[in-house]
Amino acid sequence: MGEQKVEMGQIRTETHGHVFKIIIDNPAKKNAFQPQMMLQMSEAMTVLDRSDEYWVGVICAEGPDFTAGLDMPKFFGPKAEKVDIPEQNVDVFALKRRCRKPIITAVQGIVFTIGVEMMLAGDIVVAAADSRFCQMESRRGIAPLGGAHFRYLTRAGWGNAMYHLFLCDEYDAEEARRVGFVQEIVEPGHQIARAMELAELITRNAPLGIQVTKEAALKYIDAGEREAVGYIPEIKQRVFNSEDMLEGIQSFVERRAAHFKGR
Repeated sequence: MGEQKVEMGQIRTETHGHVFKIIIDNPAKKNAFQPQMMLQMSEAMTVLDRSDEYWVGVICAEGPDFTAGLDMPKFFGPKAEKVDIPEQNVDVFALKRRCRKPIITAVQGIVFTIGVEMMLAGDIVVAAADSRFCQMESRRGIAPLGGAHFRYLTRAGWGNAMYHLFLCDEYDAEEARRVGFVQEIVEPGHQIARAMELAELITRNAPLGIQVTKEAALKYIDAGEREAVGYIPEIKQRVFNSEDMLEGIQSFVERRAAHFKGR
């Protein structure tokens, strides 16, 4: 018998003038993130942040889906993998260190959990009309840990945020645009080209002017975000020690409905 092939996702990058393109490449698993992909994404975003040659970033994905979220068994449970991300790196979810450069995210198909949080950590979102969004962590006995608990609120307002965070429902591109998560909707297959076009338009402006505009805008919400980010360890403590989390992960592995007890 031949050796079993182990499929590993990766994050690739391309340079297009002053535009730095970051590509999620794990289509065989609906672009689900594995631990090493988190490190690679952080490394790529850090290059974007620190290089004077790159003025705008575009985040996109191979295949029909943006990302199904985390490859759960690789992050939780007995087979979990530990990958350390350097403290000085840009944070993928902009919780500790945010990229100074503008970021446009192009999404399509499935955009679940961390996919939504990643695009909301950026600045502008272009969505294919077939995009489907869902913040489903509480279906698995856990809770959003990548910023959804406050970015839904700042983007969509209290009612819209709680509606989708509480229901853990799936919503389409039109709803995502209505609540402010998405800025443009295009035909499927055109989302990356449109994101690159917007990025090119942005590079025609003074890069320092754009960067300080983003920095100044963030001053407005920075204090509130610091408080919300500071509460994440408490969220982890409460959900990661719960029976419901164990049930949520087990139900995911066994592909069945979860039976939660609220403890």
